[in-house]
Amino acid sequence: MARAATLTDEQVRRARTAAQLLHRPGRRSVVDLVSHLTGVQAQVLPAASLALRARRAGLTAVAVDRARTADRSIVLCWAMRGTLHLLAAEDHAWLVPLVIERRIANAHRRLRQEGVTGGQPAKAIRSIERMLEREGPLLRSEIAERLQSQGIRTDGQAIAHLVWLAAAEGTICYGPDRGRERCFVLVRDWLGRAAKSATTMDPDDALEELAVRYLRAHAPAEPADLATWSGLAPADARRAWRGIEHRLDEVATDRGPRWTLLHATPPPSDEAVRLLPAFDEYLLGWKDRQLIAPVSRWKTVQRGGGWLHPVVLVDGRAVGTWSSERATGALRIEVSPFGSLSRPLRRRIDEDARDIGRFLKTEARTTYPKRSAR
Repeated sequence: MARAATLTDEQVRRARTAAQLLHRPGRRSVVDLVSHLTGVQAQVLPAASLALRARRAGLTAVAVDRARTADRSIVLCWAMRGTLHLLAAEDHAWLVPLVIERRIANAHRRLRQEGVTGGQPAKAIRSIERMLEREGPLLRSEIAERLQSQGIRTDGQAIAHLVWLAAAEGTICYGPDRGRERCFVLVRDWLGRAAKSATTMDPDDALEELAVRYLRAHAPAEPADLATWSGLAPADARRAWRGIEHRLDEVATDRGPRWTLLHATPPPSDEAVRLLPAFDEYLLGWKDRQLIAPVSRWKTVQRGGGWLHPVVLVDGRAVGTWSSERATGALRIEVSPFGSLSRPLRRRIDEDARDIGRFLKTEARTTYPKRSAR
């Protein structure tokens, strides 16, 4: 049954920022944060760490790295939309097959274009599994060298698609770092108990679990939002919605009906001011992004090539972008606002910029164009 009151855009934004934990509730562990979000896009790994910082007071980059490489409670792998994500280790077994399966055919098509045909992809995956079993963590270049010695083409983008395919089939994931590069490992070795204890979830159950998890971090939302965020086919997203219908509450909004989970926690009344990194989950979570920024401003956030730039978020709305660079022992954060910023708002932005410095264990200094103050 729909509620009588219609949620305004401001109320929807505030509900979504709360669902995204951008009001920084409590002191959740790294794995709890990742599990709540279901995944954190990590094609730029430092940005993924900063996304967690924005959602948890007092978190450090060291703690995020420790969770990934020492505790192994989170894992770097390909997941939603076929892109790199941080996932909770215990979610890997059911989540990766669900969101990756429909993209596997495209990987085989791309491999054929690269000259890897016939039974070679399957042979390569078996070989990758054996070499990692024998030799432990290996860089992508080392895997490519060994495959080439077996007569498997790895030139061009072939090696990228081969390791992606091995990961999509649940065989490998990213493991420890070696210098500035990351090594591949066998999932069963790296995740250990989490991989062994994971049970195979029925596909329908997995679909419904994903819908519930999505809504916990994105409501109010609709099936098209789930499809956009996850990479599922729209028909599967609608089927997931029907499967959890008894757990949903329909709400009226200025943009049409949306859904939340029953008994969802009301959002806080204070507005959050956060410096969100590139590819932040808040920028990726819904099909319609006009609640975050109008089309004219969104073109500044996403300027081409699929790259989502860091944004200054105020109460769920992007009010500018930002960039950073290391300079003389400090981090210089340059804020490029879409319009003028009040001095009180600048102070709150400065405060969050200093928290980025704390997170990275360095000093952070914020600069603005002169026209941005009033």
